Amino acid sequence: MSSTRLPATATAASVAVAAPDPAVAGARPAALPVIGSSGIARLLPGLLLTTALASLAWQIGRVLPLLGAPVCGILLGVAVRNLFTPSPVFLPGVRFAAKHVLQWSIVLLGFGLSLVTVAHTGVRSLAVTAVTMTTAFLVAWGLGRLLRVPDHLKVLIGVGTAICGGSAIAAVAPVIKADEHDTAFAISTIFLFNLVAVLIFPIFGHWLHLSDLGFGMWAGTAVNDTSSVVAVAYSWSHVAGDFATIVKLTRSTLIIPVCIVLAIVESVRHRRNGVQLNLARVFPWFILWFLAASAVRTAGWVPVGWLPGLATAATFLIVMALSSIGLSADLRRIAATGIRPILLGTGVWVAVAVSSLLVQGVLGQR
Repeated sequence: MSSTRLPATATAASVAVAAPDPAVAGARPAALPVIGSSGIARLLPGLLLTTALASLAWQIGRVLPLLGAPVCGILLGVAVRNLFTPSPVFLPGVRFAAKHVLQWSIVLLGFGLSLVTVAHTGVRSLAVTAVTMTTAFLVAWGLGRLLRVPDHLKVLIGVGTAICGGSAIAAVAPVIKADEHDTAFAISTIFLFNLVAVLIFPIFGHWLHLSDLGFGMWAGTAVNDTSSVVAVAYSWSHVAGDFATIVKLTRSTLIIPVCIVLAIVESVRHRRNGVQLNLARVFPWFILWFLAASAVRTAGWVPVGWLPGLATAATFLIVMALSSIGLSADLRRIAATGIRPILLGTGVWVAVAVSSLLVQGVLGQR
């Protein structure tokens, strides 16, 4: 690998694109892209790198099942990114893997889940999600004022923690007219806690004696990005992973009403006429493909013998995507974010994690 450092603009973009969950993938269902031969050549170096890291993580995960391949993938990616700094030639493929490969993996997971299961899990998680979202926004507002964090940064960190990490930040930033500096700060802060969650959630889960579904609910409602939710939950168990994925996808769709409310607030604040918001760019389209795959499974059109292979393929793609996300983690940039946004992110994240557990305890879902 080259020792050439990624350009500053590329580094910021890699955090902004690869670190967040990919709920905002494009303006229409074609978010699962068709790639030409020239595009493949451009993406190939990064895809080969992420595939190699995923393969190594897969083998380590077999030897260390308590750590698991998804967590190993992120850790290997972080190590390579910060010890060797891959050449910019790898960047297009790394971004693609973090965004689109993760989407494909979730669509493949849909083939193993019936629509009945998806609907039941989504409804079951709504109460916990409502409480954690409310908690995130209230704590972000109150603690942000105490720490004197700028308003736009408070909103971005609150939304990123409450809903779906970096993609929520990317969706909300133009609505509230946040500048690139605040957006980069918020994404770096959120991504820091994604990495921390991957490492400590399983430890606390065992300490709290959570069930598979209890841990899946906790991960799905209290971890920021879809990628990190997947890494945390599948490292616990396959049951927890399936459950957490559905909970997280349900949570991700809430970015739409949040964007609408923020757009109205901004419009009133600045006394503009009308609310300009492109809902097509905010909607997480890949979720429709997940539901379509689940419908195919429910209709009985997927041979039972195919299910283990589809599950294995989905898991490997997840590890591949997580390896690429690790490759996007510039720890120096995260450290340079500043202490106040990090303190705010810590407070909001802890409040969300604790409120999720409390609501589950009250509802008897742990």
